[in-house]
Amino acid sequence: MTAGGIPRDGATGGATLARVLAAHAVRTPASAIPPLAMEHAKMSLASTIASASMGYRIPSADIVRRLETEDGGTPGATVWFHGARLPVARAARVNAVASDAAASDDSDLRSIAHIGTIVSATALALAEWRNRPGKEVLAAMALGYEVAGRIDESLTPGRMRRGFHGSVSTVFGAAVAAGRLLELDEDAMTHAIVLAATSIGGLAVAADTSCSREYHAGMAAMAGIQAAQAARAGFQGDPAILEAPRGFLDAMGGQAVEDIARDLGQSWDIVTDMAIKLMPGAHPFHAVAEAAATAAREHELDPGRIAGVVVSAAVQHTTFGGAPHPRNLVEAAHSVAYFVAASIVDRGFGWDNLTPEKMRDPRIAALQDKVRYASEPPPLPDRFPHRHGGTVIIHMVDGTVHRATCHAPRGAGARGIDWADIEEKYRQLAPRAGLDGAQVAHTLSLIRGLDHLDDVSPLARGLMLR
Repeated sequence: MTAGGIPRDGATGGATLARVLAAHAVRTPASAIPPLAMEHAKMSLASTIASASMGYRIPSADIVRRLETEDGGTPGATVWFHGARLPVARAARVNAVASDAAASDDSDLRSIAHIGTIVSATALALAEWRNRPGKEVLAAMALGYEVAGRIDESLTPGRMRRGFHGSVSTVFGAAVAAGRLLELDEDAMTHAIVLAATSIGGLAVAADTSCSREYHAGMAAMAGIQAAQAARAGFQGDPAILEAPRGFLDAMGGQAVEDIARDLGQSWDIVTDMAIKLMPGAHPFHAVAEAAATAAREHELDPGRIAGVVVSAAVQHTTFGGAPHPRNLVEAAHSVAYFVAASIVDRGFGWDNLTPEKMRDPRIAALQDKVRYASEPPPLPDRFPHRHGGTVIIHMVDGTVHRATCHAPRGAGARGIDWADIEEKYRQLAPRAGLDGAQVAHTLSLIRGLDHLDDVSPLARGLMLR
C-alpha cells in the first residue's frame, strides 16, 4: 500500500487511481448516466450562465476579458455576451471568471468548491470548438463533476486547513470534461488527470478576502483544458502522482483515499452534493439566512424590537464567518452577520443584497451588531461542516424568543432542485448582461433541450449581445 492509502493490488485492481478515474470517464456512455444527473448538468449550465450575466460587468471579470481579447488567438469558442471568439481555454477562462465573480453560481456542499461553474464553462467551450452534441456536453459535465467531487471529498477538510482553495480540485472537472469532449483514450485521460494535479494552486484566504476567488476559477478552467490538450498531444505526467508519497493527496491532506474510486457509477455527485445558489454569496450561510427570513416572516418581526440573534450552525467548526458591516461584494458575501441581519430586515436574501446600497441600509447595519454565534456549535455528524445547515434564535426586547432551522438551503441536491427555481434565477439574472427578453427565453429553451441538440453553437450565438 502506498503512503496515500491506495492499494496497488487492491481497490484499484493494480491500476493507479488516475487510471481508474480515467477509465470511468472514458468508458461510461452517456446512456449510462442517470437522467437526473443529466438534468442537474443542465441546471448547472443555466445557473453558470445566469451568474456570468451577474458578473459580466464586475471589474475583475472585465479585466480578464479585456486581457484575453487583446491577446487574441485562433478563434475557438465564444466569450459569453461579449461575442468575441478566443482560443478555447482562454474563452473558458473568461466565462468562468465572470460566473464566479458574482458569487451567484453553485457549490458542492461538502467543501463549497464551485465545480459546476468549471465543468459548465469548460464543456460548452469545448463542444462549440469541437462541434460535439449537447448530450455529450451533459455527459462530460457529469463525469467531470464526479471526478472532481470525489477527489475534493478526500481533501475535505485537509486542504482548507492547509490553506488551499477549491480550485485545486475543480481543475480535475475541467480536465475530465475537456478530455471527454476531445475523445481522449484511457491513456491520454490518465495523463490529463495527473497533469491537472500539478497545474493549479490557489489560496483559500485570498478567495475569502479578495477577487482572487474568480481568478482561481478562471485558472482552473484554463489549466484543466490545457492539461487535456497536452495529454492529447502526447505529453505525459506521473500516472501515480495522486497517491504517491509527497504526491497530490499527500500534499493536500487527503483522507479516506480508498473511497475516491469506490463504487464508481453507483451514485452521482452532481445529484447528491451539488447545490445551485438561489441567493448570492457564500453558500455556508444560505441555510441560516433562509432560517432567519422564515422566522422574520412567520412572526412578523420588527427588526427594531430585536435584542439579539444567535446563530447555531455547523459552519462554526470552521474559520468561516466574516465580519459585520461589509463595504463591498467580497466582504458581504462572506459575512454571516450581514446575511442574517439582511434576511430578517428584508424577509429574505435576494440578488440585490450584495449591492452597496443594501450594505448602507441603516436597519440592516443596526441589526448586524446584535448577531453572534452560539457559544457551543452543534456536533458534526461527519467531517463536512458546510452541508448541515443551522438554526437562528431571535431574542426580542420583550423576552420572547423565536427559532427557525434550515437543514439544507433551497437549490441543494439533498433537498431537491426545482427547475422552476432555476428558470426564475435565469430570467432574473440573464438580462443583467444585456440579453433581451427574446434572447433570455430562447437560450433557456436551448439549455432545457440541450440533450436533443446536435450542435451547441446556437446556444453560444444566443448568448451574444445584439
